[in-house]
Amino acid sequence: MSTPQTPMSPAAPGMPYPGYTSPIPVVRTHLGHAIASEWTKMRSVRSTMWTLGVFVALVVGIGLLTGTVVGGNATEEDLGGESALALGFFGLLLGTMCVITLGVLTTASEYGTGMIRTTMTACPSRGRVLTAKAIVFFAVAFTVTLVSSALVAVAQVGMVDARDPSGGEWLKATVGISLYIALLGLLSLVIGSIIRHSAGAITIMIGAVLAPLVIALFMFSSSLEDVRTFLLEYSIPNQLGVFYANSLSDSGPSGWDPLWIMLGITAVAFAGAYALLERRDV
Repeated sequence: MSTPQTPMSPAAPGMPYPGYTSPIPVVRTHLGHAIASEWTKMRSVRSTMWTLGVFVALVVGIGLLTGTVVGGNATEEDLGGESALALGFFGLLLGTMCVITLGVLTTASEYGTGMIRTTMTACPSRGRVLTAKAIVFFAVAFTVTLVSSALVAVAQVGMVDARDPSGGEWLKATVGISLYIALLGLLSLVIGSIIRHSAGAITIMIGAVLAPLVIALFMFSSSLEDVRTFLLEYSIPNQLGVFYANSLSDSGPSGWDPLWIMLGITAVAFAGAYALLERRDV
């Protein structure tokens, strides 16, 4: 004998299932939810902590070691009137490799593991996902670089007998260099979104950092002098040196020019990644 079925109550307006009211409030998602999700991913992944830890160790460790060696063996006359802030260049140059790696892994690793399908299912707006990743990564990279570079700068100025840096030099050696490195990492994130392969994207970015300078060093022909000069002046290591008034040549980028160059390149790459993201299949 069959049990009579209780008729279900009619669905309320806007309710997906008749007769059921979810205890979880239904809200329209926005960029803030995507940012919260990406922040949870970044701080919960072990590789993030390892990569940032190595970055801090390189920047602070090499910076303090350089300051100790120079402070114990050089005087203000030996430094030629330069400030001690320029000694922070060496650690940050090596540290860029960690930022590049983390930037690529922020996007490319999800494609390699297939996690991107879950991400896009939870947030079908692909542009919103890429924007959230960019915001979270830029904030983390800038903050970590700023704290590390400021700590090294303060320590080196106290350890080395050199000229006192001006306020503008302090700003460029801390905030300026941090913005530049964060943008370089953001460019790596975008390249990872375009290539969708961690090893390939990391190789491309390391080549972009090192290849122009290495190629220029072996251009001995006088007919290639203009090309050699261009590669030297606009190579990323030389642009990093500009923030410390330590350029390889008297011409080329100066002041805050490297920051605007990197900002323009990153904006173009981000627009390309956004267009490809909307046209490609996940």
